[in-house]
Amino acid sequence: MGFPASSEPPPHISPGTALHSLQPPSSAQRPGGSPKRLTLAVQRSFWRHLALRIQGSPSPHTRKRPAAPGGPEGLVPPARKTSCGAQTFLVCAGALEPLAEASPQTSCGPTMKSVQKQWLQVVCAYQYVLTFLFMGPFFSLLILFLLFTSFWLVSVLYLVWLFLDWDTPNQGGRRFEWIRNWAMWKHVRDYYPVKLVKTAELPPDRNYVLGVHPHGIMCVGAFCNFSTEVNNFSKKFPGIQTSTTALTILFHLPVYRDYLMSYGLRPVSRQSLDFILSQPWRGQAVTIMVGGAQESLYAIPGKHCLILRNRKGFVRLALRHGASLVPVYSFGENDIFKFKAFATDSWQYLCQITFKRIMGFSPCIFWGRGLFSANSWGLLPFARPITTVVGRPIPVPQRLDPTKEEVDHYHMLFLEALEQLFEDHKESCGVPASTHLTFI
Repeated sequence: MGFPASSEPPPHISPGTALHSLQPPSSAQRPGGSPKRLTLAVQRSFWRHLALRIQGSPSPHTRKRPAAPGGPEGLVPPARKTSCGAQTFLVCAGALEPLAEASPQTSCGPTMKSVQKQWLQVVCAYQYVLTFLFMGPFFSLLILFLLFTSFWLVSVLYLVWLFLDWDTPNQGGRRFEWIRNWAMWKHVRDYYPVKLVKTAELPPDRNYVLGVHPHGIMCVGAFCNFSTEVNNFSKKFPGIQTSTTALTILFHLPVYRDYLMSYGLRPVSRQSLDFILSQPWRGQAVTIMVGGAQESLYAIPGKHCLILRNRKGFVRLALRHGASLVPVYSFGENDIFKFKAFATDSWQYLCQITFKRIMGFSPCIFWGRGLFSANSWGLLPFARPITTVVGRPIPVPQRLDPTKEEVDHYHMLFLEALEQLFEDHKESCGVPASTHLTFI
């Protein structure tokens, strides 16, 4: 078959010639191959590669390729097809060339929008960890450092404010609803994800003491569900205002104390708790991590050990104010980090307990995944579902001076209700049927 008189015969291409050396046709010669479409295709390929890195999967570009025909291994990568929008492109040696029109329904993996949302979830979950671990020490050192610089007046003014505002955490604190509704917490919720399950009504004509378990490493489930409105607690339980409690020492740290108070957190002290439950209006709910910092030493993935058998102070609090006891359990709280546990008779465990008695919290060894790869270790929590289940309230009479028998009775009722709550919901939350609670 001959060629037209006006055409030149195509040049011979040897098998070893690299494809990137060929001059690609201009965008005017390619049907539908405008620079805008090619730019979008390159962006989608980049975001797809980034999504695979986040998920811990090897990129298609980094997998070992078979030898190209007519050349040594890796010289000319084999061509592959990728569909983006309405065109099918040939990807070879870093080049994108349209082959043919494709179906509009054809997709090319994770879209740019979905990957950006995934990155937002990762960054927001990571900021919670950094804030939990480092915000308090950072601002304490910063205030001290500024005293020896030309900005010493900033530190002096804040320390004066701290002195005048010292009792505010024990007198109701400062809650800002606009902070509790930050969109950032929606990304944190979706990262794990975090859920809130309601099993019974909490009438707003009485007060409540919510005993939450387990503590875990960072109380992610309790914070998201009770200190923010990310799961619409106020709509599920209308008329109830929650006050999550934390270690008293945290409210002595500059700036960090104000940050905690803005979410409605209060010191876990008798003065603070009595102030909240003594208000003339009802519907106050105090959220207490009953196991405390010691329970974090048992935050082993797949285990459900609770420090509760000798913790009765929250029951006395409920009896003094006639507040109903509410069992709460966060399934998956112990699964978001890997944890190094020491035997109770080891010197390492003794050091942890001694440190807790002095400072109020227990140092632990834990780790998650890397920020850019699921196959490396780091401080980013693992994306494991966290489901916080709020149980039925246990009516408690008001006793200004409760007896030991009364405290033991309602403490036993709480243990039984918490155990029943765990048994009723464990299988729906991914816990094996053979798993049971262990009270220590």
